[in-house]
Amino acid sequence: MAAVKVLGQFYFSRLLGNPVYDATGAKVGRIKDMAMRWEGGHPQITGIKYKSKVHNLIPLEQVASCDEQAVRLTGDFSAAQTRPLRTDDIYVSKWLLDKQIIDLQGSKIVRVNDITLSWIEPEEVPGVRHMMLMAVDIGVRGLFRRLGVEFMVRRVKENLLGWQYFSPLESWNSSLQIVRDRQQLKDLHPADIADMVEEMGYKYRAEFMSNLEAQQAVDALAEMDLETQVDIIEQMDKDRASDLLEEMPADEAADILGELSVDKSEELLELMEEEDAEDVRELMRYEEGTAGALMTTEYIGLPSSLTVEQTIVRLRELAPAAETIYYLYVVDDAERLLGVLSLRELIIAAPDKPLGELMHTKVASVRDDDDYETLAEVVNKYGLLAVPVVDADNVMRGIVTVDDVLDQMLPERSEMMNINYWSVKRPGRGRVQ
Repeated sequence: MAAVKVLGQFYFSRLLGNPVYDATGAKVGRIKDMAMRWEGGHPQITGIKYKSKVHNLIPLEQVASCDEQAVRLTGDFSAAQTRPLRTDDIYVSKWLLDKQIIDLQGSKIVRVNDITLSWIEPEEVPGVRHMMLMAVDIGVRGLFRRLGVEFMVRRVKENLLGWQYFSPLESWNSSLQIVRDRQQLKDLHPADIADMVEEMGYKYRAEFMSNLEAQQAVDALAEMDLETQVDIIEQMDKDRASDLLEEMPADEAADILGELSVDKSEELLELMEEEDAEDVRELMRYEEGTAGALMTTEYIGLPSSLTVEQTIVRLRELAPAAETIYYLYVVDDAERLLGVLSLRELIIAAPDKPLGELMHTKVASVRDDDDYETLAEVVNKYGLLAVPVVDADNVMRGIVTVDDVLDQMLPERSEMMNINYWSVKRPGRGRVQ
């Protein structure tokens, strides 16, 4: 590595606001911000913004000295020697300070509270100077330093993260990405991703979700509250948003689209696969507060003529797309509900036994226009994990799972119970029959 002479090391927060003097001692302005260019490795300062409403920069080559008291230029100042902000320049204070960083090791969001800089001169090229961003301060000391009260936390250890761990920004409003953490992202539980996204500023959520693999994004979205889901879908590219909505359970997609404007909702539905969009539209027609509005169309409906052995083979194909596979519903050609049996009953039955002989014909169900109270009474009375929803002709329309009932009737209790359906639910596409 080439030898360099270190001319100074600074915290960016202690440079902001310092005066700028030319060689005659005349005050030119103050450090309002610094522009930097990041093309890989450590970003380099390219110029100083010296007035609030002036976007021309004093090039770094004109700086003779810099410390935490002032910046002094090599000659007399002339506005003609300044240069405009280039398209690949980024203001450090405006676009990097307070930037959010995803810390996957701790499954949390941290912020850029301050930045360290080094001013260096290569020994083999005297006179050519570089000011480089070396690390970001994500700790409490950086925050207190910016407030001018670092003395209050002087015993707290600094928490610095070197720029070598970051990948260059794709755009000025992108979130910082830690290179070493990219693989860890794939191993995170969707609930952990959801927690981090909910901590992010609204400007970064959609971008972060867009960079996840499709199924991981769907699983994480399912763990978020409705307000956050809507916020993300509204900001996301419409093609990506429609793809995610396709992969979500139809009832959850309907909840999200129901919160959007009519025009936005219809635009996304038009981009979805026709069958998926129709399932969602069907759910959106139900009035709020009814079983139909709460149900999902992703259930397993099977004909009564299937044998146990044939059903098990069929389940291997259908189970990944079903909301739950604990209950198997038996329906006729018109989709009328005939009976139900549990997965346990299926497994212990003789392989050649038809479902028509195994099913229970007295099925506890609710109408699609029943209210939540009726739904909760049926679930409670019969101890069901899911209840079938039928119309006036006993045609199967969907199912409502017990966790959805608890979310509506006892939201605080359901959170305390922390029913983890992520491991048994499988987001899928369309009705399974």
